[in-house]
Amino acid sequence: MPSTKPLSIGPIGFGLMGMTWRAHQTPDEQAFTAMKAAIANGATFWSTADFYGPGNSTAGISLVRRYFDKYPTDADKVTLFVKGCADPKSLYPTNNRAGVRASVDNCIRILGGTKKIDVFGPTRQDPSVPLEETIGELKSLVDEGKIGGVGLSEVGAETIKKAHAIYPLSLVEVEFSLWSTELLTNGVAATAKSLDIPIVAYSPLGRGFLTGQLKSIKDIPEGDIRLYFDRFKPENFDKNLDLVDKLKAFAQKTGVTPAQLALAWVLANSNSGDCGTIIPIPGATTAARVEENTKQVTLSSSDKAELDAILSSVPISGGRYNQQLEMTLWG
Repeated sequence: MPSTKPLSIGPIGFGLMGMTWRAHQTPDEQAFTAMKAAIANGATFWSTADFYGPGNSTAGISLVRRYFDKYPTDADKVTLFVKGCADPKSLYPTNNRAGVRASVDNCIRILGGTKKIDVFGPTRQDPSVPLEETIGELKSLVDEGKIGGVGLSEVGAETIKKAHAIYPLSLVEVEFSLWSTELLTNGVAATAKSLDIPIVAYSPLGRGFLTGQLKSIKDIPEGDIRLYFDRFKPENFDKNLDLVDKLKAFAQKTGVTPAQLALAWVLANSNSGDCGTIIPIPGATTAARVEENTKQVTLSSSDKAELDAILSSVPISGGRYNQQLEMTLWG
């Protein structure tokens, strides 16, 4: 059975994708300082993947290896979630039995014994592969001691129910933020709560958009993955700034940063209403950003209601990904 210990010491975790999946990867010295700050501030749940890197698909998992090579005593402090089972070039899911095992074995090889994979899961579901095959192989890997538990990413309510019946899930990872709220209405939050499965909320800052740091499409560097996503297309970017402007004004009024406000809203949904435990995993490449993101901010019920009203009044322009990738969501 998977471990029942809390995923993270603090209510907020740490997403590592932005360290390596960019045109210019974060230097180790800077990355390590941010990773150290995450542990110091209780963000001990880390999420990465074996395909987080253009040109070098295993850059993300290799970064984790180098960190724990340098700081071996930190390994037991961190709960590591690794996503895999994706073709490194096309990112198409490789969820069959052989693909699952190959992905796990490759991650273990790269980690080199510096850190155990606490939770592993496919990044997306391949509808042509029976879920029983995918989860069955993951169960075998748990039984063999190669991984500690099973997680799923970007899955719908029915998949969660079916997978959890085959083998208990340690977590479900989905996008959730002020501009990506579908899990509140599509049954995913309610299903996870009913089965006592924590939700890991990736991109809780809208891939940086909700922080207010991006004023123009020109602020996104060439080669950045966000340029492939619909919400960052020129025809949508400026329209979505309307939401950001309202959030910035609200944050200023309440004396917090826009990022802290966005994370506080996600946490305000945790263990409330149809939601069970939700752990946001903002990314950051500097210690200063980690400290900003992990500072505890609590929304009053009236603040939460006011933010919800803002969300209802501002339509979001563009899908979360793009036409090609949108079909892989809520699998």
